[in-house]
Amino acid sequence: MPQEAPVYAIAIVRYRKPLEEILTVLDAHRAYLRELKAKGLLLASGPLDPRSGGALLLRVPDEAALDAVRDGDPFIQARVAQYELLPWLPNIGVEDLDRL
Repeated sequence: MPQEAPVYAIAIVRYRKPLEEILTVLDAHRAYLRELKAKGLLLASGPLDPRSGGALLLRVPDEAALDAVRDGDPFIQARVAQYELLPWLPNIGVEDLDRL
């Protein structure tokens, strides 16, 4: 049986609380992102400029995994941010992404 192609997605994380509250959860959030990176689910992440949230570039096995990524984030669990999950179909450069 052929293996399904991975699902790429961009997650936009928007802060819903003042930055002071975000900073209390930031270490846990970053530790969670490091776990996702170690599992091969997160390709890159970082804050937006100006600092109103962040963005994640994800590669997951299926769209259901996107919900699990969102729901596991300490930002979501602490209710200080929200995710916008955007499944993405890269054309140009997909070979480079697949090598990551």
